[in-house]
Amino acid sequence: MKRPKFTKFQLFVHLAALLPLALLVWDIVQGNLSVNPIQDITFRTGKAALVLLVLTLAATPANTIFGFRQAIKVRRALGLYAFLYAGIHFLIFIGLDYGFNFRLLWLELVEKRYVLVGSAALLILIPLAVTSTKGWQRRLGKRWKTLHKWIYLAGILVIVHYAWVQKADIRQPLLWGGIVALLLVARIPAVRRAAVRFRQSKSKSPSRAPVQG
Repeated sequence: MKRPKFTKFQLFVHLAALLPLALLVWDIVQGNLSVNPIQDITFRTGKAALVLLVLTLAATPANTIFGFRQAIKVRRALGLYAFLYAGIHFLIFIGLDYGFNFRLLWLELVEKRYVLVGSAALLILIPLAVTSTKGWQRRLGKRWKTLHKWIYLAGILVIVHYAWVQKADIRQPLLWGGIVALLLVARIPAVRRAAVRFRQSKSKSPSRAPVQG
């Protein structure tokens, strides 16, 4: 019997990642957006990109620290979905907000710092998405890992972009920034080794004998 192409967990991740887009399309068709529909669409696609990027960063620590191997199997998909939403987010900004007027866009890049860091994050994600296949991994060899470490910088830039967009109330950006910081700390070799040793010691520790009444 032929094994299924996707595990149940992988199928769940794909469906969950597409859900924000499906709900957005539904709300557009049904006219359920806010009084500022362009801002609503921009925020929702940006938030989806942020969540998926953070989940991508969480995949390796989830495997190395907690032994959740399924996370590695969905890491590439999560990264590509993050890029998808980031791309839609950017296209809405340049298309619906500015009508592809690149002169105005250039002025925005110069004058508004959140546009600059957001664009920089997207530029980083483009080569990561293009080279995410096994074929590119073979072609690049050791350089592939070096290239894909740029996702750490992309994650930081996205948090900065989010904080600068929010301006006054930055509680949510700070929360997400704290999560990204923890995920980056978890990748420090010494921290990772200590966490792995702790997990292994817990898994090998004998269970307590039942108390005899």
